Amino acid sequence: MADATTEMVPCACTDCVCKVKAGTGIERDGKTFCCEACADGHASHDGCGHSGCACHG
Repeated sequence: MADATTEMVPCACTDCVCKVKAGTGIERDGKTFCCEACADGHASHDGCGHSGCACHG
């Protein structure tokens, strides 16, 4: 029987409130991010765009 729970991990961006399914986010330097903007350190000053999150550079 498959496990019905999926492990969620917080985005490694310190200002981000998002959580992602383990193994499905953007992996950089051994850390998991919810999107390219967070993984790139918000180099373009874009937020992640996820509802309820206001992270940006």
